Amino acid sequence: MTKRFEADYDVAVCGGGAAGVAAAIGAAKAGAKVCLVEKYGFLGGAATTSQVYAYCGLFQQGVEPKRAVAGVAAEVTDELKTHGLDGEAYRSETTGNWIVLLDGEVLKFALDNLVRRYGIDVKLHTRVASVARTAERLEAVTLAGMGGRTRVTAEAFVDASGDAKLAMLAGVPFQIGDGEGKLQALTMPIRIGGIDRDLKIDRAALQAAIARYNGKGAYPIQRTDGGIILRLPLSHDMWWMTVDIPLSNLSSESFTAAEMEARARANDYVAMLKRELPGFEGAYLVATGPQIGVRETRHPAARYEMTGEDVVLGRCRDDGIARAAWPIELHGEAGKPSYTSIGGAGYCHVPYDSIRAKGLDNLWYGGRVIGADPQAYGSIRVMGTAFATGQAAGVAAADHVDAGHLTDLGQIQSKLREQGALI
Repeated sequence: MTKRFEADYDVAVCGGGAAGVAAAIGAAKAGAKVCLVEKYGFLGGAATTSQVYAYCGLFQQGVEPKRAVAGVAAEVTDELKTHGLDGEAYRSETTGNWIVLLDGEVLKFALDNLVRRYGIDVKLHTRVASVARTAERLEAVTLAGMGGRTRVTAEAFVDASGDAKLAMLAGVPFQIGDGEGKLQALTMPIRIGGIDRDLKIDRAALQAAIARYNGKGAYPIQRTDGGIILRLPLSHDMWWMTVDIPLSNLSSESFTAAEMEARARANDYVAMLKRELPGFEGAYLVATGPQIGVRETRHPAARYEMTGEDVVLGRCRDDGIARAAWPIELHGEAGKPSYTSIGGAGYCHVPYDSIRAKGLDNLWYGGRVIGADPQAYGSIRVMGTAFATGQAAGVAAADHVDAGHLTDLGQIQSKLREQGALI
């Protein structure tokens, strides 16, 4: 990339989850000087902050796994393999969907290795506090970190924050939840140790135990089918998704109440397992994660909003920049998920304009902040798809700088394919 401007960075990325890491690496591989900002002390997003130990959306549904997302995502899974994880497609016994199983500590280390390898300037323990905007361009962000506040200029920006933090501060209009303020439920995945590694979880016995608990327990379990259960790689701990909490709004008070109730539920449910199920006598709660799992907050305005019809029909387009292959998974009611499969070839395209901010020429979206209606959002929000949209956003941002603030979709698609991405 030819240096044409005097900014501190070519591309600044807000958020260090799957989308942010992919955006930063995609931009760096395209020749950009990149800054990656993350509020926690580690990268990984929901996988490391909320113990979502499964990459969803890397593969299509079907009897055999068919890859839908490659590029940076494939580099991540390859790196995981070098540190003891399988990194291959695993079929969930509960849903039948293909996922990749994770370990949080291995993932943190693997992502550290990758961003260092590409020379990305990573700023952990740092938040975007404010932005400077001139007309239809962002000029700079003020970062709040451990050493105070600093001003960072860039030629292009990517919002991969999950909560549309950068877009919101830039004045981009947004809606909360489905447009009427209704948000998808929160879930706190829990990790349970003290179980023999060879013990097979008896789902029928678990369902019976839940029925007994729901008759007198303090926190009735909505997932009466037993929820999603996995035995984790390496530790063989039990990973259980059954702590579901509704979220009424985005206030700190609501999140505080949800976090505290979720932890109370987690402890009560583990105590129930110890009492009720053979083989769980020595079970204990290993961890709940730094924060509860958040599915939905703000949706900033994009130039195109994907529709449920786009997903259900498996619509493919000439302006596609990524594949979305995860079924529409909605959690409108806590503990009652619904799934709708993708038609056509088993995936749909994410159009370029869905990752472009409305009203700003140098801001792109990656991950769950891309343009999507409530139905389409149920598919595109997962981490596997976030890798794909994040990488596309990073490459587009880098191309914008390299081309002197012009946009060439064909060039962006070409660069993505050169990086191994699937379109």
